Amino acid sequence: MQKLTMEAIAKRAKVSKATIYRWWPSKAAVVIDAFMENHLAHTRIPEGVPVRDALLTHLKSLITHYAGPQGRLVAQLVAEGQYDSETMASFRVRFWNERAAAVEKLMRRGIEEGVFRPDLDPSAAAQLFYAPVYLHLLFGISPLDNALAEQLVDLGIRDLAAHPVQDGRA
Repeated sequence: MQKLTMEAIAKRAKVSKATIYRWWPSKAAVVIDAFMENHLAHTRIPEGVPVRDALLTHLKSLITHYAGPQGRLVAQLVAEGQYDSETMASFRVRFWNERAAAVEKLMRRGIEEGVFRPDLDPSAAAQLFYAPVYLHLLFGISPLDNALAEQLVDLGIRDLAAHPVQDGRA
């Protein structure tokens, strides 16, 4: 994103730079909008399936998406946001808040269906599932793959379960 310019965006779109600025206040805003359009189409949370399946499908699609160019873009937006508070605020409002709310909704459904403990904080639970994905993305701890999604869901479901599974561990 650092090498991207508004001139290059305008040229690629075959419009004037003034036209771009009429719709977007900054290159980060253009990038966030383009990212959101692509991201939401590929990482939906399925409805009408068990909570575990919905969560696993969503995390697998998110991780698959982040294993490619979209992941590098997210990392760049997060990095840009460290120096530009407007970029971070915009990314948080346009991306994070909406996605976290969708997962929180899924967590509430899990509580209602008895999958999760009734005292579970849906917001904190959503962060438990999402945070490791971003940790792996930003620090390259291990590959972003289906095994990570399955591990996160298995650990999360077990540890947040309404009736914890007894596996002999303390």
